[in-house]
Amino acid sequence: MWKQFIGKLSWKSLKSGPGGNGGGGSPTAKSNPMSPRENGAFGKPPASPRSPSGAAGAEGRSREDAFIEKVTICCTVYDFTDRGKDSPEKERKRQVLMSLVDSIGAAEEPLTEAMMSACVRMFAVNLFRVFPPKVRSGTTTSETEEDEPFFDPSWYHLQVVYELLLRFVTSPFVDPKVARKYVDSSFISKLLDLFDSDDPRERDCLKTVLHRIYGKFMGNRPFIRKAVSNIFYRFVSEADHHNGISELLEVFGSVISGFAKPLKEEHKLFLWKALIPLHKPKTVGVYLPQLTYCITQFIEKEPKLAGTVIRGLLKYWPVTNSQKEMMFLGELEEVLELIDMAEFQKCMVPLFRRIATCLNSSHFQVAERALFLWNNEHLFDMISQNRQVIVPIVYPALERNARLHWNQSVLNVTMNVRKMFFDMDERLLLTCQSNFQADEEKRAAAEEHRRLTWEQLERNADPAFRPANAPPSSAPPRVPTVT
Repeated sequence: MWKQFIGKLSWKSLKSGPGGNGGGGSPTAKSNPMSPRENGAFGKPPASPRSPSGAAGAEGRSREDAFIEKVTICCTVYDFTDRGKDSPEKERKRQVLMSLVDSIGAAEEPLTEAMMSACVRMFAVNLFRVFPPKVRSGTTTSETEEDEPFFDPSWYHLQVVYELLLRFVTSPFVDPKVARKYVDSSFISKLLDLFDSDDPRERDCLKTVLHRIYGKFMGNRPFIRKAVSNIFYRFVSEADHHNGISELLEVFGSVISGFAKPLKEEHKLFLWKALIPLHKPKTVGVYLPQLTYCITQFIEKEPKLAGTVIRGLLKYWPVTNSQKEMMFLGELEEVLELIDMAEFQKCMVPLFRRIATCLNSSHFQVAERALFLWNNEHLFDMISQNRQVIVPIVYPALERNARLHWNQSVLNVTMNVRKMFFDMDERLLLTCQSNFQADEEKRAAAEEHRRLTWEQLERNADPAFRPANAPPSSAPPRVPTVT
């Protein structure tokens, strides 16, 4: 009864309310295009269509979730030393990695921060690892020879991870400002540690990745330069071996070529404290071409640095290693190609003293390589302009070679260089010749005096030369002055 009464009241209110005949507000119920049932008057909510922005958000969330799910699958690390173990899971992981490479390469929308974080976490799980200790053989190897390459059994999967990392770094849909939160100093430091890998394929991939990171994440550039400098410091001062020096130098060859002029003081310190000391290790022949390229890039940027480089070469010049000495002479010639006259005059005296020592080397290849420096037109022109200083330094070495050297090829080249000096300045050469002759006479007289002095000492010390009736002398014998 009460339900019927309330229903009548509600129906009357609908007929006589503000929307009725007497009201001037809204149209009547008859003019309403939709019925009360359609309007949800009986408690059903209106079935409104989904908005475009809501659909895009749901689609973006599903895309992000699917991507993160794939990345999470790839975070599982397997043992690749046993080929038969977990083979289906390994192949499934590889297929998922390849699908991620394709999805990043074909992406049309920016990656979200969660996707970037998941990717960097997956890179760290798969790539960052501790290498086994290196066991060096007891046999001595040449300075220009590398050890036998080691091929990592997990490279089948690591290669795809590196490809995904490269796509991630180079993708235009990865915002470097957001990604820098995750590609931070810790990530880069661990990435640089991987350059000591024994697998040359991994080092080659790392070289490309590091170069791309240096180009894209500009805020990390000072840290990368400092971290690489520390690797060089440890290699020169503490460690006796590092596999990735040549690859790091190759990356920095292109980095140095992009330095702006004039060079900053930080860059000059990198040359003096990081690059030049790399001439000290005995394995310099493994990375010398890349090191020479980096140094010549510095000199091309600022020619005044040529004198600094030459003084550094003289500081680390090998004394007993003939093969290394020949490499130094080759690098020296490349540096002298770029030097100007002012810097050449600052360092020419110690430089040609060292070259004169190389001319008299008993190793014929060292002597021959030093003599071939005179075939360089730029160097010969600077020598001719400073002949009053240089010729007196090198002429004694040339004369000794002509008289005493055992190799015929060295003798022939020595005679050619002497003739070049004679054609350059005959009077100067004759003066040097007379000075050399006088010095040789003084040296012969000093040697003779030294020989007589030692003979006198031997006679005084030998009892056989002492007279039988001579009392033993308590005073020590007088030792002649040795000059």
